[in-house]
Amino acid sequence: MVTDAERYAQLAPFITDNKRELFERIAHERTRHVTVVLEDIFQPHNASAVVRTAELLGVQDLHIIENRNTYTVNPDVTLGSSKWTDMIRYRDRERDNAATCASALRAKGYRIVATSPTADSVTPESIPLDTPMAFCFGTELTGLSEGMMAHADTFLRIPMHGFTESYNISVSAAIVLYTVMQRLRNSDVQWRLSEQERDALKLSWARRTVRSAQQLEARFDQEAQDPSVS
Repeated sequence: MVTDAERYAQLAPFITDNKRELFERIAHERTRHVTVVLEDIFQPHNASAVVRTAELLGVQDLHIIENRNTYTVNPDVTLGSSKWTDMIRYRDRERDNAATCASALRAKGYRIVATSPTADSVTPESIPLDTPMAFCFGTELTGLSEGMMAHADTFLRIPMHGFTESYNISVSAAIVLYTVMQRLRNSDVQWRLSEQERDALKLSWARRTVRSAQQLEARFDQEAQDPSVS
């Protein structure tokens, strides 16, 4: 069976030198120790801004809950960032998507962190970093649903010192993710992807980059079985 590293090596010659260097450098800075959950965000530019911020800070996965609102990528805001991240969508109309998302994250060892302006709990500067964290952000008007709040392990607030009741969701995500990622990069926590995860990620990026990657892979497999085909 071909490993992810071997498959990536097969596709690498079809990628420019500059792109391959970017893959190597950026994959080393990616993390799944932190992930983002967006629940029913109905303004595409807000959700897309969060995706762009997460990608720039090295957060690889985003979980999109679509109970009432469908998330649509705004390309003018994401500027291609959605191509390099992985979005896991929860959109089953017959199920409680918040519960499904929380259960899936907890099974992977994540602490469910609900962001709330009224929560008297941790801040981005004080939240413990040792456990993987899933930061949950809710709708622009009402925040996270009661159901999602009920699944939370920890509540997080961003300190405010003005009259306004809350930050814009994309600003909240930017503050939280930047602060936590800076703390992680200056810590001893093993927040980076494993070598195997990096190999899988680079292969995923290569498949999104190389034209006709699927056909090329089929040809590689055929040549491995019958060298006379090449």
